[in-house]
Formats: sequence, C-alpha cells, structure tokens
Amino acid sequence: QVQLVESGGGLVQAGGSLNLSCAASGKIFSSMGWYRQAPGKQRELVATIAIGGISNYASSVKGRFTISRAKGKNTVALQMNSLKPEDTAVYYCHAVSLPLVYWGQGTQVTVSS
Repeated sequence: QVQLVESGGGLVQAGGSLNLSCAASGKIFSSMGWYRQAPGKQRELVATIAIGGISNYASSVKGRFTISRAKGKNTVALQMNSLKPEDTAVYYCHAVSLPLVYWGQGTQVTVSS
C-alpha cells in the first residue's frame, strides 16, 4: 500500500520560512515533488526532484525554495524562505512510479501580510 504523509504546513508572516516534508512508503519513486493549489486557481508545479538529484522549480519560487531528497529514503523536503502572501495555498506531495502517479492529502500554507 502506497502512502504519502505530509507535514510542516502552517501560518507564517511574510518574509518568514517553513519546511515541508513528505514521507512516502510502499514503492520506489523515480520522481517526487510538490504542487500547490490556491483558491480559484489551477494546481501548479512548485518543485520536483528525480532519483539522480536533478531538480526543477517554478519560476515564481526559484531562488526562494529548495527541494531535497534524502539518500536511501523516500522522503522529500521543501525549504521555503522569503515567503510571500501569494505563496498561500494547499501544498500537495507528488510521487511517480510509472505508470502510476500518487498524491498526498495536502497541507495548508498560509502567509500573512
């Protein structure tokens, strides 16, 4: 059984930081990452990282967010610095083991002005 468990969401002031973590189990995943969905908007990619360590970021977060994946563990973290109110969204962990794709339940991130 595949499970993706997210933690680290919460309320933070603009300019602050949060660290999200996703612990996956049940399979080996070729790629893991984070998506987010704000009210009234489509779900969008935030960052991904492959087994080989290659990462990709949305232009809106590049330079502020850092994605990492622990060696030998199906755990992915997202360090979010210099947070802005527009970062407010539900953040979803995402994991790929082709041909299947898995999603976490989501964790709320709220950035106040």
